[in-house]
Amino acid sequence: MDGLLTPRESAEFIAENSRDVFIDSGGVRRVAELLLAKAAGPELRVVAWKALHELNPKAADEAAVNWVFVTDTLNFSFWSESDEHKCLVGYGGKTYSGYWSLCAAVNRALDEVTLDEVRHILRSDTDVPMPLIEERHRILNETGKILLEKFEGSFLNCVRKSDKSAQKLLHLVVESFPSYRDVTQFEGKRISLYKRAQILVADTWSVLEGKGDGCFKDISRITMFADYRLPQVLVYLGALKYSDELLEKLLKGEVLSYGNRQEVEIRGCSLWCVELIRDCLLELTEKKGEKTSGEINSILLDYFLWDYARDHREDMKGIPFHRTRCIYY
Repeated sequence: MDGLLTPRESAEFIAENSRDVFIDSGGVRRVAELLLAKAAGPELRVVAWKALHELNPKAADEAAVNWVFVTDTLNFSFWSESDEHKCLVGYGGKTYSGYWSLCAAVNRALDEVTLDEVRHILRSDTDVPMPLIEERHRILNETGKILLEKFEGSFLNCVRKSDKSAQKLLHLVVESFPSYRDVTQFEGKRISLYKRAQILVADTWSVLEGKGDGCFKDISRITMFADYRLPQVLVYLGALKYSDELLEKLLKGEVLSYGNRQEVEIRGCSLWCVELIRDCLLELTEKKGEKTSGEINSILLDYFLWDYARDHREDMKGIPFHRTRCIYY
């Protein structure tokens, strides 16, 4: 795509030109030091994706890869208007919210569906439905047709066309499936953040445990997945800061449209911030001669920080997340 910056290039450019979102170098180092204690343990290993989350597939087969494809195709816009009113899905005796409500709903049932059947399958156990349900139905149908036409109905065939390159798979996904094209404009440049396309590559690598068809030689080139939870936890940890004007907007619950300058700055600076945290963490591990459990990459940092945000939800209540309703995250 001529003139289109990659997610990493986009993030660096956004961070250099940001007016309302800033990266704090001291905060970056503190987060890296927090992660240093985890570097030798299971939490920063690819196997944690299965081990720490009961809803993720335990197998590493074609069905598991297709499960990843379905959930990541529908993996967008889970924030609730309030903590009191949210979509909840019961499955296996537990209740799930947010992204996990989707995983629970997919595990509960998946078939060729009409809109009414999608509404039923993705039904909430409260009176608050999953957001953008019509878009999820449209995208499920659109993506399913393309998967049948181009890849004989299996995402594993798409994975195999990537020649074990994460970047090639990323481009295949973005070129083949329109709903994954997370692209907008910033300061006269075309930028891409590719949240869902990158998480699809990452989750495919994770479900296949980095082996066989999932042994991507360039997996470290995938960045974090710019959504609304990661910026919140990065602000909480002091690595990211907002201008007073932006903070006031977020505290009021003002909705930022997709592609809005401040929305782009939040996502782009978050992505670049995690790149800097990773670089700092690698430097710290090298200095201390620490043995890590494998190659530390931005995917594993994203997984860890996303779980950290969930586990510290109560502590982060005073830190607003940005509200944007769209299909890209």
